[in-house]
Amino acid sequence: MDDYSKGAAYLSGDYMPLDRARIPVTHFAFRRSDVCYDVVGVWDGAFFRLDDHIRRFRASMVKLRMTPPESDDDIRRILHRIVALSGLRRAYVAMDCLRASPPPGAPRSAAFAPSYLSCFAVPWISLADDGQMARGLHVVIPDVQRIAPEAVDPRVKNFHWGDLTAGLFQAHDAGADTAVLADARGMITEGPGFNVFSITGGTIATPRCGALEGITRQSVMDLCAELGLPLELRDIPVAEFRQADEAFVCSTAGGIMPVSRIDGRIMGNDRPGPVSTRLRDRFWQKRAEGWHATPVDYSLA
Repeated sequence: MDDYSKGAAYLSGDYMPLDRARIPVTHFAFRRSDVCYDVVGVWDGAFFRLDDHIRRFRASMVKLRMTPPESDDDIRRILHRIVALSGLRRAYVAMDCLRASPPPGAPRSAAFAPSYLSCFAVPWISLADDGQMARGLHVVIPDVQRIAPEAVDPRVKNFHWGDLTAGLFQAHDAGADTAVLADARGMITEGPGFNVFSITGGTIATPRCGALEGITRQSVMDLCAELGLPLELRDIPVAEFRQADEAFVCSTAGGIMPVSRIDGRIMGNDRPGPVSTRLRDRFWQKRAEGWHATPVDYSLA
């Protein structure tokens, strides 16, 4: 009998335990990072904003001219089933679209390479552990610049992580938790797997461009409207971000995560600020109340 205790996967039409999922090393997905992906969270047996994630995933596939055989309804059923097979009540659920390689005799061009789906569900993953959540993240702004949107569109969730990985190494070398990257203009963009917000003079700001249009980012915007908190989508210069009163990051993997240090500068009392904390607490309160929740169909196991 198959063991799904470590997670469940779907690959090109087949379901399997996570540790049996494999992709060929010759595929462009591996050799050229030719992949788009999305991640949706399951919390207490329910997906959060499932349709929004599938909609963004489809938009990324269209942008990269990927046409797997599965429809959006198919993808929805696949995600339900892999969570059901795993039995997980809190899960990190990924959906990837990968480019294969051209068949023998065809030109070595992506235009001739078919695309296919790979999805998996594993136990919940957070970008910040409990200790980091309590004290606030320590971030640095590395020397490495974010890849220009004219080169790789950040609105397409992709595997081009060379700049983000270099930033993470600089953060590690500095004894920080993670990195927030700026662009060539000296404007804040995003970090490795998360969007960024700053708070100055009571006004919340998030970059207007150069970053993924995150689903959790949209949730923060919705919360700001609900709570009457002023919010601006605009350029945020590095100097302004470094001197912010508060800052926080957000992601499917962790929700809203306050920041307490930027490039070694201690913010407030070296703990999450009041606005960041208010937003984080309201986010999880609404999640517990069933906000944008789609219950997992565990009968599909």
